[in-house]
Amino acid sequence: MEIEKSIREIINSNDELKQQKKLLLSVPGIGEVTSLYLLLATKGFKSFANWRKFACYCGIVPFEYSSGTSVKGRTRVSHFADKKMKSILHMAALSAIKHDAEIRTYYERKKQEGKHSLLIINNVKCKIISRAFAVIARNEAFVNTYKFAS
Repeated sequence: MEIEKSIREIINSNDELKQQKKLLLSVPGIGEVTSLYLLLATKGFKSFANWRKFACYCGIVPFEYSSGTSVKGRTRVSHFADKKMKSILHMAALSAIKHDAEIRTYYERKKQEGKHSLLIINNVKCKIISRAFAVIARNEAFVNTYKFAS
């Protein structure tokens, strides 16, 4: 509790971090804990060039195992991942599927196509990360255009 309180005080004292936290909270699925950990893991979105590199760091991007010209086995994620960030993103993805109509529709459509639920949740994690990096890059809150579609 003391550490979290200290982290919140540091973020609230820095105008740039405070603004970034506000922007992150506008993304569906990202809550207080997720936004704080995203700011810490990305060092204020200065450590990673783009969201794809951060997704690799989190361990949600699968890589194929190959040896020369042969491809052996299924694709797998890295064991060197930030497992805490991965678990926080998993909870954020479940929350987004429950509360965001666009992501819920995406989840149901992929489920109907016969995709495995963990694969779909992994894709939702990538969507959340890409949205987070987009709102920070644009410096504008997330706008849900799905509700404006016919």
